[in-house]
Amino acid sequence: MASTDSHPRFGQSVKGLLSDKVGSCSGDVIALTRQVLKGSRSQELLSQAARNMVIQEDAILHSEDSLRKMSIITTHLQYQEAIQKVEHSKNLQDQLRHLLK
Repeated sequence: MASTDSHPRFGQSVKGLLSDKVGSCSGDVIALTRQVLKGSRSQELLSQAARNMVIQEDAILHSEDSLRKMSIITTHLQYQEAIQKVEHSKNLQDQLRHLLK
């Protein structure tokens, strides 16, 4: 009879071990699912960051182009100012010559 008593205990212990293994595997599947979701979210964030970086790069290039154009305009205005000063100086010289005659 001892063997019949040990048999159900053996079956119960196998069921207990199997139940523990199923619980452990379930926990592993849940952890794996969380990691996959986290990786998916990380991929979304990286994609969004890449898109934002492209947008910022375009804005930087546009700003750089605008600054270059403003620099050209500033130089042009400085040349115009210098030309006007020279013309004004010539007018003053002409007026002075006219007065000295």
